[in-house]
Amino acid sequence: MLKKGDLYLIGLIFLVVVLGMAFINIAKKQKENGSIIAVIKQDGRIIERINLDNVTEQRRIDIDGDYKQTIIVEKGRIKFESAECPDKVCVKAGWLEKAGHMAVCVPNRTMIKIEGASGKLDGVSY
Repeated sequence: MLKKGDLYLIGLIFLVVVLGMAFINIAKKQKENGSIIAVIKQDGRIIERINLDNVTEQRRIDIDGDYKQTIIVEKGRIKFESAECPDKVCVKAGWLEKAGHMAVCVPNRTMIKIEGASGKLDGVSY
């Protein structure tokens, strides 16, 4: 048989769980509303940083090196469009849109990394 104090304790636990879930949802939405920054690197040096939220029209970036590559930038996303490297894993990675997404071309030592506005990756792993 439940006593009055037991019911208060159950109600308090339920309230804490509901408030915790609401806080997590609010924090997640605020993080999603942050800017998305694409960083293009080759040989460890930054070639370009692009705020994908501010892109107004499609743009192509050509990367030279051991192999020629073309990167396409659109509002909110970026990808390797083509590459002359042997395996083309970077092209197969497709569109990068969220913080933490990354595509790398090892033969050409080129990388595209998506960061949040703070320049740090989010806490979600894929």
